[in-house]
Order: sequence, then structure tokens, then C-alpha cells
Amino acid sequence: MVAKAAMESGVATRNIEDFVAYREKLSQFVFKSGLLMKPIFECAKQDPRRIVYAEGEEERVLRATQEVVTEGIARPILIGRPNVITRRIQRMGLSIRQGEHFDVVNLLTNPEFKEYWGLYQQIMERKGVSPDYARRIVRTRPTVMAALMVRRGEADAMIYGTTGHYNRHLNRIVDVLGRAPNANTIAAMNVLLLKQGAFFICETHVNPDPKAEEITEMALLASEAVRNFGMTPKVALLSHSNFGSGETESARKMARARQMIKAQAPDLEVDGEMHADTALSERIRTAIFPNSELKGAANLLIMPNMDAANIAYNLLKILGDAVVIGPILLGAAASAHVLTSSTTVRRIVNMSAWAAVNAQSSPCCSGVVDINQKAV
Repeated sequence: MVAKAAMESGVATRNIEDFVAYREKLSQFVFKSGLLMKPIFECAKQDPRRIVYAEGEEERVLRATQEVVTEGIARPILIGRPNVITRRIQRMGLSIRQGEHFDVVNLLTNPEFKEYWGLYQQIMERKGVSPDYARRIVRTRPTVMAALMVRRGEADAMIYGTTGHYNRHLNRIVDVLGRAPNANTIAAMNVLLLKQGAFFICETHVNPDPKAEEITEMALLASEAVRNFGMTPKVALLSHSNFGSGETESARKMARARQMIKAQAPDLEVDGEMHADTALSERIRTAIFPNSELKGAANLLIMPNMDAANIAYNLLKILGDAVVIGPILLGAAASAHVLTSSTTVRRIVNMSAWAAVNAQSSPCCSGVVDINQKAV
């Protein structure tokens, strides 16, 4: 290590006694995901859960499985053919072994196959699913199998979506697992780690044009997720309109959403409708609307529709060279998350930690320093 060599040679005048902590601090400055995700990882390690990965043969999933096992954040369950999984692990030079480090579920030879398709047919019989169709779907759709395992209590969480279409995977999960109690809305939130800090964007993948009631619910669900990252949510309801300057239905629905959010969560720091720059700059906001309830920069950006959210997310991801966490699925009855085809190994690992914590009965991540606070 350069710092250690410099210290031993006398070049460095400052004695660095704890090199583990020093390396960790450097990593946190370079990769803010280390700072944001550390409490999530620590929480997952306290009570590791069983996570089923529906794409168990996929190379990124196998590399992520190695990291999940090394970090000790979960017990992976891979859906796939055992011989294929073993062969690929050996080819990639990974050190994980079936049985010792992870489990495998083979769709082709599972002895409890009848119980799985029977449960699926029972769930879906009023949606036109016959026994023959249920057998075929459970045999050929790993997403369905993973969701059934969570429903049966054989796994605590599930991750899928490195291949295929987001909405198809999502629909199968919702069919099997349903919505959380008192939740009417399913939504997706992404976290972008930029040099300016961490920003949460909703709704990037599920609802094309949410109503004011749906925006209200997703904002409340997203705010709770932000708290679970150890941060205080500062919510901005975005629009082309600034505090009533526009009279379109889109602007009006965001204004209505603010009223409903304040009625349900009066202590939540939220305002809108407003421009994106107004949300991020207190100087601009104060000049336009001095009495705003939002102070400082917003960190949770609620978009008026999926087009706006997805476009903003992808632009910031590329132009800001952002580290991404998500999509985080909000409102499902269990810890189930659908990723995207651009997902990296690191994102799968981060989402595994989040899924494990999400599956725990009680939150254990609190009192964490806000990543958006400037380092001193």
C-alpha cells in the first residue's frame, strides 16, 4: 500500500494506525455506495435471510452470489440446472460450492413440483389458469417459481430481472405475492449516487401516468424506504409548473398530491409542484416561493409520470456517471425486486443486501449520517 510504504519510509508525516479503517474511508470517498450501503450491509449480516435468485445460471448472478456469500449477508438459493451452475462457477474461478454456500432448485426435477403448480393454479384459477397451463408456467417461468417459494416460506426474498421484460416479471410477482396490507399502489424507485450526493427517483418503471392518490401512496412508501437508508426524506413533487404557475392537469394533480401527503404525514418535509432546479436549489426556491416547507436540497424526487422519471433517471445515470441502486420495488407483500438488463454485479449485491433487510421483521438501520452532508 502506497500510504503504508510512505509512512514506513518516513515520507508520510502522519501515522496511520488503522489501515483497515483508512482503506474503508478512502473507498467511501471514491464510491459513495460504500457509505450509503454500509448500514444496510451491517443490518443484513445481523440476521441473514434466504434470497432466491430466479436466474441462477446467469453469470452476473453467480458472481454476485460469490460476493453475497463472502459478505455474509444472505443464504442464496439459485434456480437452475445444478450441472450448468457448477460448470460455470468452475469456469469463472469462483470459490462457492453448492450445499456449503448456496442451494439450488432445479425446475426440471423438483420433487415438490406438483405442490408448486397446484398452489399457482389455486391462486390464478379465477384468472383463467387451468391445471395444464399452471404446470407449464411453473416449469418454464423461474420468476413464478421464485415467487411461490417466497409465498410458501421457503425463501425470504427474491431477485429477478437481469434478462427479459420488467413488466412481465413484475406481473408474475404481483400475481403470486400480491400487495402489502393497505397498499393499493406498486411502484419502483431508483437510487442515484452522484458526486452531489444520493438522490431517490420515483416512479421509473411501473405506473405510466399515476393519479394524485397513487402519487401520494408512492411518495409515502418511498419516504419510508429513504428512512431505511438512514436518511431523512426531503420530498419534491416535480412538474413543469412552479407552485401554481401552470394550469395543466399534470400540475394540478401534483398539487393535489401534496395536500393529501400532508394530510396523511404532516411531519414529512414535502412541497410542490415545482421545477427540478427549484427542488435541488434552495436559493432558486427561496426567490420563487419563500414560504416553502422544503428546506435545503430535495433528495426524493417524485415525478408526474413514468416517462419523466425514466428519462431523468437514465440521463443522470449516464451524464452524472452515477452508481445505481435499484429498482427498489415498493408496495409488494414481500421482499421481491425486479432488476433490469443493464444491472451490474455490484448492483445485484447491493440489492441483495436491501432485499435481506427488507425481509427482516424489524428495521435495524437508524441513526446513520446522511450521505448528502458534506465531508469535513
